[in-house]
Amino acid sequence: MAKQAQKTPAYEADQIKVLEDLEPVRLRPGMYIGSTGQSGLMHLIEEVVDNSIDEALVGECSEIHVTIHADNRVSVTDDGRGMPVGIHSESGVPAVELVMTTLHAGGKFDNKSYHVSGGLHGVGVSVVNALSEHLLVEVHREGKIHRQEFARGEKLTELEVAGETDRTGTTTTFLPDGEIFGEINYNMPKLSHRLRELSYLNGGLTIILENEAASVTRKFQNKGGIASFVAELAGKKEPLHPKPIHIQGKESGIEIEIAMQWTGAYDDSIHAFANNINTVDGGTHLTGFKSALTKYMNDYGRDKKILRKNDSNLRGEDIREGLVAIISVKIPNPEFEGQTKTKLGNPEVASLVGGILQEQLTLFFGKKPKIARTVIEKSVGASRARLAAAKARKMARRKGPLAATALPGKLADCSNRDPASSELFIVEGDSAGGSAKQGRDRNFQAILPLRGKVLNVEKARLPKLLDNAEIKALITAVGTGIREEFSVDRLRYHKLIIMADADVDGAHICTLILTFFFRYLQKLVEEGYVYIAKPPLYQVKNGKKIVYLHSDEELEAYRKEHSGNLTVKRFKGLGEMNPKELWDTTMNPEDRILKKIEIRDALEADEIFSTLMGSDVAQRRDFIWENSDKITSLDI
Repeated sequence: MAKQAQKTPAYEADQIKVLEDLEPVRLRPGMYIGSTGQSGLMHLIEEVVDNSIDEALVGECSEIHVTIHADNRVSVTDDGRGMPVGIHSESGVPAVELVMTTLHAGGKFDNKSYHVSGGLHGVGVSVVNALSEHLLVEVHREGKIHRQEFARGEKLTELEVAGETDRTGTTTTFLPDGEIFGEINYNMPKLSHRLRELSYLNGGLTIILENEAASVTRKFQNKGGIASFVAELAGKKEPLHPKPIHIQGKESGIEIEIAMQWTGAYDDSIHAFANNINTVDGGTHLTGFKSALTKYMNDYGRDKKILRKNDSNLRGEDIREGLVAIISVKIPNPEFEGQTKTKLGNPEVASLVGGILQEQLTLFFGKKPKIARTVIEKSVGASRARLAAAKARKMARRKGPLAATALPGKLADCSNRDPASSELFIVEGDSAGGSAKQGRDRNFQAILPLRGKVLNVEKARLPKLLDNAEIKALITAVGTGIREEFSVDRLRYHKLIIMADADVDGAHICTLILTFFFRYLQKLVEEGYVYIAKPPLYQVKNGKKIVYLHSDEELEAYRKEHSGNLTVKRFKGLGEMNPKELWDTTMNPEDRILKKIEIRDALEADEIFSTLMGSDVAQRRDFIWENSDKITSLDI
């Protein structure tokens, strides 16, 4: 593997700092990796990959190879400097052993080994070791291969020299502990997305993902960095200018990179990273970007007389309509909020980001004034639409339909007034709505039937959305309001259940409603209030016994297990079920199947919704083709 020739600080044994012994990780793994499910397994892989990324950040690593072995072991190999293997003076043990067995031991606390780093809490690889049935580390360094094995946080062997080598780097291979994780099942799409994301954030770095069980290998390398990332994201949303605006600068030791491109979409898609960590809750880098962009575009618009004297200033939301942007900062001493690192707190970053943004936008728009005019004219259109929407809401409040006290006539409410004990079924069609109303438990289950296919909010501005009877009824029934009027405290039901037919049209209805929730009520999804009901596809009579099955695979398996005269009925829709059948199969809390909707990665979700509900038919078809093994029914 080729390596960038750069001068970087030494990385030796005595630069490993010990803060605390490893103790409670196996007892309470959730405190360190969030959960012992798929997300926890993902966390283990990310912790090891982060160590290799840190080598890339200092220019000492050009390739990372992640292998998911057929026996569920995971290997991460890099061509970095190799973990230190010398004896650590304070502890008297090899540095690599110290890093693997001691919580808060690592080369990231002294600011000498790494100028910037993502894994600043230093718990990463020791936690992986503690939660692994077996872990092997091989270090290629100083012409020799050094090797040591561990089990559940304890060393199995001493560090030994296993051979000679002409390269440098580290390979860590671990098998997550079945006692902790139970069934080991990796989320390959999620892992693939994260590694691809890292390849964009570290332009030029090669990352290879190999899935041995599926015989699939993916290679990620993006020399264009985040500009290529933005171009790909914006490409799904009808870009207003050919290439992203790329801004880059360094000040006070902080590297700042921004890529941005306006599109014809009606929502923004802005994602901020700090030291490669997706800061989903934003922080000072995002605040600095937004405030500087708003001020600059208003000043530019007035200076060039695109905005007239009597025009009000554009709001930030007007300017950001349709904007796709990625802000990436690399900072020596980031202040993250907690171990989850979802928000950056360094106050100095806001002004640095703002200064570089304004300076380089001036240079860019000086050369490309047509792009500036196009963006400001779109922003003016967004401003007018916002004012029209505000007027529509004001009129609606006067007349009553959107007021909390004036619930939609089609809503069959429940008698319970405690939101925590109440459910709202959002049902496709009046026929199914009728069965649901009759079959429900009126005490805690409310029914809102929606007619036909819901408005695709991906292609509509807010005024059109508020003019749509079905969307308006949904907003009113949920009770929280949207945008600036949103308040989760007004939520009327703590389970919002989308119930649609188990066919292609039903899947489309679900996707349309989920798009609305993602774009306008995302907090309800994030906090776990949104579900999809899973009605059966088949009713099978086996003599006097009746069973309900949810897929062709279940039906095939049932047929293999039960020979004889089976009577099979395929439900064409919820409306075919009588009220009792609907209750027994889909609404009864004792027997129903509900899927909770989760947003594990907002950027990934944004890409999927843009692809599925955007205007590019070819991209939608390609997405469904590539993911056909994970999709049972989708309308393209």
